[in-house]
Amino acid sequence: MMGAGIFGLSIAWELARRGAAVRVVEAAAVGAGASGGLVGALSPHVPEQWNAKKQFQLESLLMAADWWRGVELASGLPSGYARTGRLQPLADDHAVDQAQARATGAADLWQGRAQWHVLRATATAWEPITPSGWLVHDTLSARLQPRMALQCLVAALQATGRVVEIGTEPGDDTVIWATGLAGLLALGQGGGVKGQALSLHYSAPQMPQIFADGLHIVPHADGTVAIGSTSERTWTDATSTDAQLDGLLAKAVAICPLLSGAPIIARWAGVRPKSASRAPILGAWPGRPGHFVANGGFKIGFGMAPKVAEVMADLVLDGQDRVPEGFTLGPEHP
Repeated sequence: MMGAGIFGLSIAWELARRGAAVRVVEAAAVGAGASGGLVGALSPHVPEQWNAKKQFQLESLLMAADWWRGVELASGLPSGYARTGRLQPLADDHAVDQAQARATGAADLWQGRAQWHVLRATATAWEPITPSGWLVHDTLSARLQPRMALQCLVAALQATGRVVEIGTEPGDDTVIWATGLAGLLALGQGGGVKGQALSLHYSAPQMPQIFADGLHIVPHADGTVAIGSTSERTWTDATSTDAQLDGLLAKAVAICPLLSGAPIIARWAGVRPKSASRAPILGAWPGRPGHFVANGGFKIGFGMAPKVAEVMADLVLDGQDRVPEGFTLGPEHP
């Protein structure tokens, strides 16, 4: 396994859980790329205009609680996972009508295992300010603390005798390339979008996350609230933060005034790998027998990880190809 981000470690764990010999090789450090961020929002696409990508994500979100519980049991460490739901303010009557239609879609598409409620705001302190007086509350959204989750996976692998090491040599056996932005660029399959995020010292671990005006506000189990993120197509320094992050904080406080004055304890910036199709790239590497690719998590890598791990393990160990159409690497790529 090449790469110790969320895709690499998750696939490695699933392979190890099934009894396979696994060695994870990481060029820099665990979570050195986009997986080492702060936000950790595991949120579904809207329940409409359904497609293979949305179905794949739904299945991953529904299996996540048991999957992460298994990792925690093996490692003895917390991942920060909890299915605490999500609140979204609705701007006007049109948004309310649209949300009601989506509630009908969710009732069908989410198989009765999660709900999309349209509710009147009750003016409780954690609720976001909503111009229409209405909110969406979905019970499918979850969160985890990204850095805790990665360390939980590393510890689970080590507890079963698997190795996570720093290096660049994959060895001669079957190799899965989960190398994030560098790998995506080498494949010519997309590029990156820089994101900046921050973490506040504010304890609300049981509260739902908030999504408003393109911004995620995510309470974590460790007594922090993560806010993110920017989407930058051009940048000078991939890992530096700047005034755009101050703008995110101001927006978050306007949405959720409870956060006013909360101390900033971390700032983060990184480039997220985005495939040309916006879908993950999974499966065999054409023309390279024994080599596979798992890349392009972009903003939904943590939410997709359990299902990505399952599908890639099925493919590598059993030759069972359940990768959705549109996720695969075409034969024209090197």
